[in-house]
Amino acid sequence: MDQSSASVDIKKKQQQEAPTPQNTPHFSTLNSSAPPTDNMETIQTPGKGGLKSLQNKYTALEVEFQKEILALEKKYLELYTPLYQKRAEFVSGKTEPTDAEVEDGVSEDEEEDDEKDEDDEDKEIEKVEGIPEFWLTALKTNAQFADIITEKDEEALKHLVDIRMAYFDKPGFRLDFEFSPNDFFTNTILTKTYFYHDEPGYGGDFVYDHAEGTKIDWKEGKDLSVTVETKKQRHKGTNKTRVVKKTVPAETFFSFFSPPVAPEEDDEDDEEDEDIDERLEADYGLGEELKDSIIPRAVDWFTGKALQYQDNGDQYDDDFEYDDDEEEDDEDEDDDEDDDDDEQPAKDEKAPECKQQ
Repeated sequence: MDQSSASVDIKKKQQQEAPTPQNTPHFSTLNSSAPPTDNMETIQTPGKGGLKSLQNKYTALEVEFQKEILALEKKYLELYTPLYQKRAEFVSGKTEPTDAEVEDGVSEDEEEDDEKDEDDEDKEIEKVEGIPEFWLTALKTNAQFADIITEKDEEALKHLVDIRMAYFDKPGFRLDFEFSPNDFFTNTILTKTYFYHDEPGYGGDFVYDHAEGTKIDWKEGKDLSVTVETKKQRHKGTNKTRVVKKTVPAETFFSFFSPPVAPEEDDEDDEEDEDIDERLEADYGLGEELKDSIIPRAVDWFTGKALQYQDNGDQYDDDFEYDDDEEEDDEDEDDDEDDDDDEQPAKDEKAPECKQQ
């Protein structure tokens, strides 16, 4: 092949491999997980402006949708409130339910249990005012709160008589924890407030901003948020000892009222930022759990009925029955494998000869 023909072939090859509007890589990003680059904005495609216009209209509708949901939640909270108030009166013992209310709330299974109790004449019945430890039991039944309630917390939470919530005119909500007089703090109500940004985020959802909690006025020696460590120090010169007391933070449910604070933008400690982010997310989750589940379904959490609707990921396991014979067969197979291992000849022994006729 001469030099002129070779150069012609090279030019043809270059022309075939040159990028065209049909094979340029910028149009293959629809199936890619990588985020779009700035070059995408410079590409002019037919209908691109129209698509953006449609997306903007959808976003505007989504914002209105979220606003209407919030308005609907506020409307029904006003309808729920009389029920919550009556529940609080029953729990505290201020009022007793009527016979009709008791009959309306008793199931068939509970009626059978009541009949057995009435037949037991020897059983002593102690008159109890209200429903003791109602909210403590409800919170401990919930896995998220059970993880943060300590044994010391329980003594204080026995005095928790009500948990309420309220919405604001702008996005956000407040949680009120009402306590009866106790030996731990002087506050009668502890408050936790969750604030959202005024402008909705992508998709129209309201974006969480920060939370604030009540400062707890602990009584002397009853602060559950700290632990007092006592150490002895010996003076080198005089050989005298002294007792030094130091307070260190302690794990407690009441840290809920001292929420974490988001780091400053110029903070460059990535590990600390990640830890704060996890704590912020956990704190926000606790507030949402109280608002959406524990407060409206407190009776179900108290009785344990709410647990029937938890851990939905395991519900499919209940749909299948496993045959015990299959498990026994698996065990037999394992035993056979062990026996085969035992029958293997030792390192210095010869394997038995196989004699064929």
